[in-house]
Amino acid sequence: MKHICKAAAVVLAALSIASCNNNKFTVEGQIAGAKDSVLYFENVGLEGINVLDSVKLNDNGDFSFSQDATTAPEFYRLRIADQIINVSIDSTETVQVKGQYPGMASNYTISGSENCEKIRELALKQIDLQAKAIALQSNTELGIAKANDSIQSMINAYKEEVKRNYIYKEPYKAYAYFALFQAIGNYLIFNPRANKEDIKAFAAVATSWDTYYPHAERGQNLHNIAIEGMKNQRIVEAQNADIQIEASKVQEAGVLDIALLDNKGNMRHLTDLKGQVVLLDFHVFALKDSPARIIQLRELYNKYHAQGLEIYQVSLDSDEHFWKQQTAALPWISVRDEDGAGSQRLTLYNIQAVPDFFVIDRGNNLVKRAAQIADLEAEIKKLL
Repeated sequence: MKHICKAAAVVLAALSIASCNNNKFTVEGQIAGAKDSVLYFENVGLEGINVLDSVKLNDNGDFSFSQDATTAPEFYRLRIADQIINVSIDSTETVQVKGQYPGMASNYTISGSENCEKIRELALKQIDLQAKAIALQSNTELGIAKANDSIQSMINAYKEEVKRNYIYKEPYKAYAYFALFQAIGNYLIFNPRANKEDIKAFAAVATSWDTYYPHAERGQNLHNIAIEGMKNQRIVEAQNADIQIEASKVQEAGVLDIALLDNKGNMRHLTDLKGQVVLLDFHVFALKDSPARIIQLRELYNKYHAQGLEIYQVSLDSDEHFWKQQTAALPWISVRDEDGAGSQRLTLYNIQAVPDFFVIDRGNNLVKRAAQIADLEAEIKKLL
């Protein structure tokens, strides 16, 4: 089945070139009005913030910081006292920043990086949102309850805009990742531990990062957050239904569950296949290349099913009767998503076009997707 994945080789080649690039990136510019202030250049890591370099600014406020480029997007910030400018780096780019101190957190321009420009947009939107929330909270005429309702409505509208224009638009970009962790004070704007829709946003970015930045620690962290959120949601739902359930007994998996009816009317959960190697396949039987592809999948299934391979195939066909006809004789799990191209499952798994597929190991962990696989059969043999 090597020819299914030929296009993936191009993507992998590009990633390999990037990962082998040991050149440096540069963040440079001027911060006016900050003579004799110390400007810090810091890495905003998963484990905390680390100072990488610093400079005492002169009359012109000139600065230039260089560091080794990483294989996946990384986040940094320029800081004077409590004034912060966030930047992201995903190559050996040169990012130019011009700011005015004090107030440089909102009074700055940035060039040389689309991600940094988008992060600036997000930062300014978050600052505006926070200012409006504070104004509402300080308005004694409204009352606490009304003010809180107004603030929540405002936050909900903000989230919808950010999801539409930043997170779901290009979930593989650094600015989509940055958007997930915005906050107002100590309040997380996106909270996957308490909100189902927020879980989907985290999952969409996590799955996309799996493709473009395989094995990146930040991508894995997103998966862990999404999985923990789903676990919490299942506990809450069980409690709301008066079902007693212990947190330790809630199943955790490294894959986002899909639960759909199969062609025989049975509910089939992707996570129920733990213990098997799974090919999660998104397919449209109405496409002209479908018959040839199904033959290839049959060959793969017949060869390795006895060793533990299962195929969980999600059809996006609009015609249910046609789908049932096409799948009646197929030996694997065939389910259909009636939402088709508008399905939220496509967003969760960042499906840009079909067919597309993922390989899942026996522990229910998503290992790779099509774009990362040069030889599907060899990949499956490794996992069996």
